[in-house]
Amino acid sequence: MSEKFNQGMAVRRSVLGDAHVDRAEASKTDFDLPFQTLITEGAWGTVWNDDTISRRERSMLTLALLAATGNFEEIPMHIRASQNTGTSPEDVIQAFMHVAVYAGVPKANHAIKLAKQTYQELEVEI
Repeated sequence: MSEKFNQGMAVRRSVLGDAHVDRAEASKTDFDLPFQTLITEGAWGTVWNDDTISRRERSMLTLALLAATGNFEEIPMHIRASQNTGTSPEDVIQAFMHVAVYAGVPKANHAIKLAKQTYQELEVEI
């Protein structure tokens, strides 16, 4: 694999945790190998690996973008990941407040519901 892939895998493991990445790697097939390589090199090895902004800020941006675009399925994963990036529940609610104003209350409302459920599973006081 490329150096960008190796860097991406290290960042991916740091943010998402070994258990999550191990499950994703175990389910990888020849069919989705190109996609998995793309996200490991592109998302994790390039975007998340850049230190211009912090991982805390990247978590907030990611959660806001997921909510604003209606990609709710990944919100619980990124709420869990926020535990590894220094992103507090207060940071998350502020990101979703921005979603409410700039992308719509229903999207923010659903994202907040998912965040509350995930924090409850993680036994995080909110």
